[in-house]
Amino acid sequence: MNENKNYLKNYDFVSEDVKFAANSIIRLRILAALFEKPQNMKNLADLTRLSYSSISSTIHGLELKDFVYRESNKYYLSNSLRVIMKHILELKDVVNLLSRFFNIIEGHVVHMIPKKSVGELHMLCNSDLLESGGIDAYKIYNFIEDALVDANDVRCILPFYHLDFNKQLNYLVNKGKHVEMMVSHEIFEIYEEKSESKYLSSFKLKNNFLLIVTDKMMIFGLFKENGHFDQNRLVTSRNGDAIEWANNLFKNFKKKNK
Repeated sequence: MNENKNYLKNYDFVSEDVKFAANSIIRLRILAALFEKPQNMKNLADLTRLSYSSISSTIHGLELKDFVYRESNKYYLSNSLRVIMKHILELKDVVNLLSRFFNIIEGHVVHMIPKKSVGELHMLCNSDLLESGGIDAYKIYNFIEDALVDANDVRCILPFYHLDFNKQLNYLVNKGKHVEMMVSHEIFEIYEEKSESKYLSSFKLKNNFLLIVTDKMMIFGLFKENGHFDQNRLVTSRNGDAIEWANNLFKNFKKKNK
């Protein structure tokens, strides 16, 4: 709560700085180069392909705002601007992500995702949208089953019962693999009877989301606004950041539903 209050307190000041940093392509190109590491004038010219005069005038304006400082012929970002640049780059990633994943967000139930996980959506920027057409109606479910075959560690949020998923999860349990499951309270009795996992709990929300995260992959699916699970689209990734996001989502959701 205190963290949120601090954000609100500084919002107007930070937003103006964000506008200043982001409203010039030349400025952004220079700042992006400095965000990676300190640069001298020649390196900045090589990286940005801008003229020395453009770089010099832009750097001068940034120095006047104490966003950039010079030391031993190299330019450095101030700590305050480094934070701003991190937010700008994360926002850019999220905008690109939403553009690519428009089909799985538009017309879908997304308010069930914990706010903390929404704030970390930029971690999914290297994820893929898996879609199935009318030709292969079982593509999504087959993909999930294949992902479970070689898993050593699995955490699931399951809003529906699927016989083949449960068989595969039981197979992993019997091989000594860690399998933790959160299932909808409406189907908890089914899983309680048919699942062999020692780590089984329930949640009361309806039209939630599907989450499967293993040591190698994350899989995320949403319900449509009409109450039906979208069996034609999944967000998937083997990227470490995406897997971390999925594990954080599982923890956040579990904490929220204790």
